[in-house]
Amino acid sequence: MTINGGCHCGAVRYVISGEVRRHSLCHCSDCRRCAGAVPVGWASVRRADLAVQGDTTIYRSSGDVERRFCAGCGTGLFYESESLFPGLVDVQSATFDDPDAHVPTERIQLADAPEWLARAHLLPGHRRFPE
Repeated sequence: MTINGGCHCGAVRYVISGEVRRHSLCHCSDCRRCAGAVPVGWASVRRADLAVQGDTTIYRSSGDVERRFCAGCGTGLFYESESLFPGLVDVQSATFDDPDAHVPTERIQLADAPEWLARAHLLPGHRRFPE
């Protein structure tokens, strides 16, 4: 499996050339605050299976956690923690060129999910901006 992706401005591009071990939709407060979104999709891959072109900036959010993002546009891209996930990198799946390249396999950290999320599917939907 090959998955291509990158940041909003195009300065950082990546290729995943191996198996996606898990694809989680995370609801934790750290991810929510760092990404400004609920939930945040993370595709976990072996570090050796991820090739990155372009410069990223590191934000150490807690312990040995490193969140990498594009210095130009601020797009969140990668999450690494050797103590939690040795040899793995989590890639923000919203940055895949093809959003359907890999379907999420689980929802995690639901204890931190906002209560309204359970009813979000009941909100009116619009294919584009509403009239």
